[in-house]
Amino acid sequence: MDGKMIRQKIAQIESAGFLFCRIGLMILIWVAFLLKIKWLVALSFLILLLSAILTINYAPMILIWRYTFGLLFKGQKEILNVSAMRFAHSAGTVLSGICLLVLYFGSEQIGWILVGIFAIMKTISALGFCPASKLYVCMSNGTCCAFSKKIKDMQKK
Repeated sequence: MDGKMIRQKIAQIESAGFLFCRIGLMILIWVAFLLKIKWLVALSFLILLLSAILTINYAPMILIWRYTFGLLFKGQKEILNVSAMRFAHSAGTVLSGICLLVLYFGSEQIGWILVGIFAIMKTISALGFCPASKLYVCMSNGTCCAFSKKIKDMQKK
């Protein structure tokens, strides 16, 4: 890394709480899509927005877990990159916001198609393959693609 140290802020979140957050939000979005309930899309938007603003430590779904089921079940902790999670939550906020805008101010049919696509993307994330978080990490390391590797190699010379 050229002698430069990238400082990463980390959070330790209970694995079960993090799973609750991912799966819970995925279910919320799928229920919204399958039952065509707009306010659930808005609730998802609000949860993602608050998660992006408050960071993973104080994300609404994490707090719900921590002060309910988390009181009963103590388990392993997972180490998370706070900035990567903030980026992922911000990306989710933007995507759910686009869905809401199209649902309320555009074509409702296209809006529900977008919500369906968002539900699929959220399912991929909930299964642990979070593309937004991985994109953030590889972009911050400069190792994402051949182009960024070439730039990094040029900088070394």
